[in-house]
Amino acid sequence: MRILYPFILSLLLFISSCSRPRELTFMVGGSPNELLYWEKVIGEFHEKTGINVKLIRQPTDTDQRRQGIVIALRSKSRDPDVFLMDVVWVGAIASSGWLEPLDSYIERDNLDLNKFFSRVVDEVDRYRGNVMALPVYVDGGLLYYRKDLLAKYGYTAPPETWEELLQMAKKVQARERRKNKNFWGFVWQGAMYEGLICTFLEFSSSFGGGITIDSTGRIVVNIPQNVEALKFMQDLIHGYKISPPNTYTELKEEEVRLIFDQGNALFERNWPYAWGLHEKNPELKDKVGITKLPHRKGKRSASTLGGWHIGISRFSDVKNEAWEFVKFVTSYEKQRDFALNLGWNPGRVDVYADTVIEKTAPHLVLLKDVFENAVARPSLPYYSGVSQILQKHLNSALSLSETPQEALEKAQNDIDEFIKKYED
Repeated sequence: MRILYPFILSLLLFISSCSRPRELTFMVGGSPNELLYWEKVIGEFHEKTGINVKLIRQPTDTDQRRQGIVIALRSKSRDPDVFLMDVVWVGAIASSGWLEPLDSYIERDNLDLNKFFSRVVDEVDRYRGNVMALPVYVDGGLLYYRKDLLAKYGYTAPPETWEELLQMAKKVQARERRKNKNFWGFVWQGAMYEGLICTFLEFSSSFGGGITIDSTGRIVVNIPQNVEALKFMQDLIHGYKISPPNTYTELKEEEVRLIFDQGNALFERNWPYAWGLHEKNPELKDKVGITKLPHRKGKRSASTLGGWHIGISRFSDVKNEAWEFVKFVTSYEKQRDFALNLGWNPGRVDVYADTVIEKTAPHLVLLKDVFENAVARPSLPYYSGVSQILQKHLNSALSLSETPQEALEKAQNDIDEFIKKYED
């Protein structure tokens, strides 16, 4: 009996440990209210499944979030098991072999991918035919405007073209500055970070250009339409002077939102998240409208595809539990909750027809086609390197250190050299 006792005790401990649900780790960043909501989601998931989730908090800054994920994956750490990825990271992380393919899980549980934005899944979440991630929410650049100020100065509708925006902004800015010297016609993201690529892609595409990949696989940025668009961006600051001088030094999403939120701008380019925050401001309540971004006369409006996608680490030791969490986060119910509580645009198409969404967040329904037709940045393993090169030269043009033509010529040459070295 004395011999059997240690064996029986070990067996009982083994059975006990196996019966306890294993903990999975979820890495995510964002604003304080977003992180608080993720805590709530985790609690609901545990209540439903009995699976414990440990939240690994990341900062708001997207570059820092990416670095934290890459460091963990490069070291083949078992944590995090699940994480959110910006839309432009998915291709690079998948090409590194760090993501668990989701096809077998999707097939096993009969998850209908047609419920999601199919173009987003195909262009962002697939790598070499395999589904590597799923969209939690989608984004697209929008134009926010002050309905009350447009009406005050005789305008019945927001601008459809950049020419109309310029005319409206110049008039309203001049009049409003009689009592508010800090008022600007148009605020947008121009600092040297990924957000500058997004705004440039919108301007350039709406001028008939864009960031393209030719038949040889070469990334093309130096084309006349892009030069014209960059010159317009430069003139908004230095020529027409309807955008602040610190646009190219300081203005990111939150800086832009705060200027508008403080009543110091007529037009704002920002992502959909800003809508709910503006609506909570009693000074702006019912005074803010949103619409598609303008375009050059004779061209089409363009919105950069943004958003965050959820994936499972290939090095996770709790992949089945991780998949359950992915399913939970991308379910109809949770996608609906994200829309109602955080103002996020669901990655699922079917949620946009929800009667509560239609009643409480009609702007999401109206702008659904913005997300369906948004312009994607190149999905490439080496995209981050291309982005850094382009950020540098675009910002140099906005600061008048380079002409738009010089900036795009240098960017093109540097990108060509970078890709050549990468492929060698």
